[in-house]
Amino acid sequence: QVQLVESGGGLVQPGGSLRLSCAASRISFRTFNMHWYRQAPGKPRELVASISSGGSVSYVDSVKGRFTISGDIAKNTVYLQMNNLKPDDTAVYYCNAVLFVTNHWGQGTQVTVSP
Repeated sequence: QVQLVESGGGLVQPGGSLRLSCAASRISFRTFNMHWYRQAPGKPRELVASISSGGSVSYVDSVKGRFTISGDIAKNTVYLQMNNLKPDDTAVYYCNAVLFVTNHWGQGTQVTVSP
């Protein structure tokens, strides 16, 4: 059974940094496209960052220059480095793996940015 396990969330002050990890089992980043989504209370789930199986990356405008998505194939882990965090970044962050019609989600990790 495919598992995506996120970690690294927490409480951080504005301007601080966090690194989220998504450890995957039974799938390979060589074939799956990997995404980070987030969902704030009362808001729809939002695509934050993506990394394709070929290594191409993309970001939502609101995080460009602050967030970096990367992958470690040897560890089968995808990371989201988040710098200069803002209160608007507060949300549950989810890891997502997609290959054609196959779609897997992690359980989410809470990120709270507050003074």
